[in-house]
Amino acid sequence: MVKDPVCKMQIDKRHPPATTVYKGKEYYFCCEDCKLKFESDPEKYLQDEDEES
Repeated sequence: MVKDPVCKMQIDKRHPPATTVYKGKEYYFCCEDCKLKFESDPEKYLQDEDEES
C-alpha cells in the first residue's frame, strides 16, 4: 500500500486508479482528480509529505 499524496488515502500499488511520474518517481492516486491536482502543483503536495515525516 502507498499513500495518495493529495488526499492521503491508502492505494494498492498493484492496481492504482491513476499514476504519474514526477522527477523520475512514480506517484499513485485514488482517482484522476487527485492526479490532476498533483500535476498542477506537485511541489505543494510533496512539501506536505516532507512535513509529515
